[in-house]
Amino acid sequence: METSPGDEQVEVLDEAGQVTGLVARSVMRARRLRHRSVFIAVMSHDGDLLVHRRSDSKDLWPGWWDLAVGGVVAAGETWEQAARRELAEEIGADSVPLVEIGSGAYSDSEVSLVARCYRAVFDGPFVFADGEVAEAHWVAPADLPEWVGARRFLPVSLALVLPRLETSP
Repeated sequence: METSPGDEQVEVLDEAGQVTGLVARSVMRARRLRHRSVFIAVMSHDGDLLVHRRSDSKDLWPGWWDLAVGGVVAAGETWEQAARRELAEEIGADSVPLVEIGSGAYSDSEVSLVARCYRAVFDGPFVFADGEVAEAHWVAPADLPEWVGARRFLPVSLALVLPRLETSP
């Protein structure tokens, strides 16, 4: 029997980032519990950034735009395992080199998390098999401020990913 995403086990973290327990993902969302997440900025070989609009079925920020693919780290997963899984699930990218570009914590009225951010260079082809991506576009770095200003982007990716893109080689 296949489990639903809401039943997946997630590690709950304390303020220091230490694991304090396990809960179902649905409980983590309902109680806004601190957890681990990964974000992967996908760049083309030409330096453009892949931005995407999340599907309307997402449990958090449905239909909003994002600067990175990624998601919640499952219980027992390493950061890199989670990043690789998310790349494969969301855009069909397997065996793509990852470069860590930083980490940080983020909290707002919707979510509380500790994240690790990566950059991957991948031109496609893309396969949006899991239904989490509604549409995607390449955006040149010079056009990114206009995109961000004209659309609703995830505040967490603006806070954690965008500054690291501007400072990573």
